[in-house]
Amino acid sequence: MIDPNELHRRIDDLTQLAGEKFGFKAKSLARAMKKIGRRLPPRAHKQAAILIEAEDRAGHPKLSRMLDAQAIDRAFGTLEAALKQIDPADRRKGMVLSTLGMVSFNLIVVFVIVMAVLLWRGLL
Repeated sequence: MIDPNELHRRIDDLTQLAGEKFGFKAKSLARAMKKIGRRLPPRAHKQAAILIEAEDRAGHPKLSRMLDAQAIDRAFGTLEAALKQIDPADRRKGMVLSTLGMVSFNLIVVFVIVMAVLLWRGLL
């Protein structure tokens, strides 16, 4: 049988870790996973769903006996490993480089269009 207090503590730790890695605060793991969205692989979302369901059932005396402790431990391990692999600094660098790439591409396109219009009008 799983101790509900221990389960809630571990889920709160995972929620806090997700908030640290992605830069937000959430009150529950379900809200944290919703905010994370596609930034984690689908397998991590499935493991989080297992944990969310276990958290709901842990408070009920009869349903808590039906929880699979090994599956819950695997879910904790998988989700924690996925969250620990995230590097916030690398994510910020990627976002900045992506934005710079889009801006430079747009500037090149505008320059080419302006040059084409000038050639077409005979000003060059």
